[in-house]
Amino acid sequence: MSTETSDTRVPGAGRAAEPSSGRQAWATTWLLLAFMLVNFADKAVLGLAGPEIMKEFGLSRGEFGTAQAAFFSLFSLSAVGVSFLTRKVRTSVLLLAMALLWSVAQLPMLWATAGFGTLIATRVLLGFAEGPAAPVAAHHVFGWFEQRERTLPTAVLMVGAAAGVAVAAPALGAVISHFGWRWAFGAAGLAGLLWAALWAVKGKEGPLAPPVGSRARTEDAVCPEVPLRSVLLSPTFVTAALGSFAAYWVMSAKLTWLPDYLHTALGWDLRQAGAAVGGGAVANGVVLLAHGLLARRAALRGTGGRLPAGAGAGLLLLASAAAVALFATSGILWIKIPMMFGPMALALVMITVAQTSVARITPPSQRGVALGALVAVFALGGIVSPLVLGGIVDSASTATAGYRNGWLVTAALLLITGLLAALFMRPEKDAKRLGVPESQATGVPVSH
Repeated sequence: MSTETSDTRVPGAGRAAEPSSGRQAWATTWLLLAFMLVNFADKAVLGLAGPEIMKEFGLSRGEFGTAQAAFFSLFSLSAVGVSFLTRKVRTSVLLLAMALLWSVAQLPMLWATAGFGTLIATRVLLGFAEGPAAPVAAHHVFGWFEQRERTLPTAVLMVGAAAGVAVAAPALGAVISHFGWRWAFGAAGLAGLLWAALWAVKGKEGPLAPPVGSRARTEDAVCPEVPLRSVLLSPTFVTAALGSFAAYWVMSAKLTWLPDYLHTALGWDLRQAGAAVGGGAVANGVVLLAHGLLARRAALRGTGGRLPAGAGAGLLLLASAAAVALFATSGILWIKIPMMFGPMALALVMITVAQTSVARITPPSQRGVALGALVAVFALGGIVSPLVLGGIVDSASTATAGYRNGWLVTAALLLITGLLAALFMRPEKDAKRLGVPESQATGVPVSH
C-alpha cells in the first residue's frame, strides 16, 4: 500500500527516510509486539474459561462453539473495511481505536448478571475490533523499515501473536483458578487499556509511512493497477487463501477446544491444560521466528530456496497434517503430546507466506485491499472450525471419540490444501503474468 523510490523517499511525502535500524523503529516494533500479545490473549480467554462457562451457563459444546464462532462473525468484514481506511486514516489512529474497542468489549463480562447473550454480543464486538489488527500492525511497521529489512520485524509481530497465547494461557488459568472465569475477561480488557495508554503517548508514524487521503493518489503512478479480479482469482491467491484457511482452522481449534480436550480426554486439570497450551504457543513462536530469520537471511544474500515459492509452505501443511493425525490417533502420551510442540505449528507458516505471496502479485495501490481479502477468507476458518468440531464431539458416542474424529477432519483439510499450495502457489510466475514488477516499492516483504 505504501510506495518507496530508490532514494527511500515516499512519493508525495517530501521527506527523507531515516535509517530503519534506529532505536525508534525497533521501539515501535516492540510496542506492536505487545499489541499482538494482547490481541491473541483476548482470543485465548474464551477457550481457557470454556469448561467453567459451559458449566455455569449449562451449555453444550455445540452452543459453546457458537460463542467462539461469534467472534469471527464480523472479523472478515472489518478486515476488508479497514483495508480501505488505511488509505484515508493514519494507522497509528486505527491501532489506538482498535485497542480501545476490544478492551471495552471484554469488561462487561465482569458483571455478575452478564449472561450468554452478553457473551455473544461482546465476542462479536471483539472480533470486529480485532479483525484488521494483524494487517494494520504490519502496515504500520513497514513505515519504519525498508523493504529488504522487513522480514524480521514482520516475524516479530507473528511471534507476538503466538506468544500471546503462551503468556495468556498460564496467567489467565491462574486468574480463573483464584478469582473466577469472569476476571479472565477483565484482566484481558485492562491489559488492552494499558497498551492503548502507552500507544497514545509513544505511537508515531514512520519515515516511510505512505501518504493518506488525497496525497495517496500519487502512489498510483508508480505501479499501474491491474484488475483486482485477476489478482483474487490467480492460482497464488486462491491456494494461499485456502492454505491459510486450513492453518487458521488449526489455530482456532486449538484455542477453543484443546483445553477441554486435555481435560476431558486426558484427565488434566485446568492448570496442566493451560501450561500445555502455553507450551504449544511457545513452539508456534519458535517456528514462526525461525522462518522469519531464514527468510531474512535468504533475502540479504539474494538467494531463494531450492523449492519454488509456495511449495515449501505447502509441504509444511502436509507435515502438519501428519502431526495432527498422529495426535488424534496415538494412545501413547509421549508421542501424542510432542505433536503439539512444533509439528502441528508448522501449518502457521502458511499464514505469513500467504501474505508475502499476495503482496508480491499485487500493485502497491491495491495491496491493502488484496491483503484484507486474504484475511477475510482465511478468518472464516475461525468461524467454521469451532462449530464443526463442537458438533462432531457432541454427536459422537463419547467426547474422546468425537475429538478423535474432529482432529482427523482437521488433518484431512491440511492435507488437501497443502497439496494445492505445493502444486499451484507460484507468486513469481503470477506476478510476471499480471505485470507486477519485483522492484515495486512497499508492502509485505517477499520471502521464498
